[in-house]
Amino acid sequence: MPHIVGTALKPVKRMPVQKTLPKIGASDFTRDLDLSQDELLVLLNLTQQIKTSPARFAKALSGRYISLLFEKPSLRTRMTFELAVKQLGGDAILNTGPIGDREPLKDVARNLDRWTNAIVARTFSQKTIDDLAHWSSVPVINALSDRYHPCQALADIFTLQEKFGDLRGLKLAFVGDGNNVAHSLMLSSLRLGMNFAMATPAGYEPDADIVSQAEALAAVSGGELLITNDPIQAVEGAQGVYTDVWASMGQEHEKAQRVSDFAPYQVNSPLFDKASSEAVFLHCLPARRGEEVTDDVIESPASAVFDQAENRLHVQKALLLMLIG
Repeated sequence: MPHIVGTALKPVKRMPVQKTLPKIGASDFTRDLDLSQDELLVLLNLTQQIKTSPARFAKALSGRYISLLFEKPSLRTRMTFELAVKQLGGDAILNTGPIGDREPLKDVARNLDRWTNAIVARTFSQKTIDDLAHWSSVPVINALSDRYHPCQALADIFTLQEKFGDLRGLKLAFVGDGNNVAHSLMLSSLRLGMNFAMATPAGYEPDADIVSQAEALAAVSGGELLITNDPIQAVEGAQGVYTDVWASMGQEHEKAQRVSDFAPYQVNSPLFDKASSEAVFLHCLPARRGEEVTDDVIESPASAVFDQAENRLHVQKALLLMLIG
């Protein structure tokens, strides 16, 4: 049976143009809700200013440096964070491999916070992110963990805002695994008054604690949450249709079973046609064409996947400015 929660739509506060660099109340960005709703709106506003007038911010992080810790391979996350800080006048250093393997994580954090102004970490475990934040005296940014992908969600929400303007009442459908991307999208979209519908096979539902948080956000914002096993029900009338790989890094041993379980959840033309006529297709990339999405959908005029990828750069500039600018 589908799971639905929601209340009457309430207006979301619109923020003025930023004339000075705003700051984030939390010292770290380890999960989506480290940003308050007002801070999220400010960040989206600042992102638009950065994208429109990049030269204005070209020296905003002069003399600032970030550490990049990557346990997982990366194209978009690594490149966009490096470019973001460099285009803002700062620089980045990179270390790849397990964090806390050669020496205790708490020692890694306390070395890096003596040398750099922020730590950006792409990890297998959310605990690694939380432990870095605990031991570091400089901001820690979650660039991906097994529980959240908050920087990706920021770029996705910004992309939808570019396409549609006011986000309130828009329906975002996620078809696939109840994974870190789904968690972050659910939390970010519902707090802005969007409707979030998710279709996933039985046994692959999102984390129950995340769903409870999402329900609370929907009750305040007026958004509606739907979790179902029916992809047509989820996609019907949606302005955004999102999917992700069926087996993420670290789940390769489950791939054969996942391919079988998720086959009915492929985003293909017949399913995408159930969405709104103005719908856009979204994917965090890399995509496994022919698995979670067909080539004709991801290459269609409705595809916004490269807009999402570009916007990773702009939202991460805004995030860095709000944390260490």
